Amino acid sequence: MSNATSNVSKQAQQSSFGAQAGASFAFDSIQECGTYICNWSGHLLRVPEDGVTPGRSPMINIVGCEPLYVTKISDNPFVTATKARLLACNFDLPVNF
Repeated sequence: MSNATSNVSKQAQQSSFGAQAGASFAFDSIQECGTYICNWSGHLLRVPEDGVTPGRSPMINIVGCEPLYVTKISDNPFVTATKARLLACNFDLPVNF
């Protein structure tokens, strides 16, 4: 299997089972609760289950000309700040919290 085919297979698995820790995507694409790092600022973003429940309005709506990207670091939206810093460092992400 070629490297390109392997990458496509991995992406398909991630999209069917949800975002894996370390996955980066646009803020507007968040569909699962968890802890995220804002790639543009290094701020910690906690998304509780209520924040992504179908049929509810989004808890936060950020509007701009360019997409804002986040990286998921944990499925747990309530991970401690100390652990969140360590997880962010494991993914070489900026930390500003």
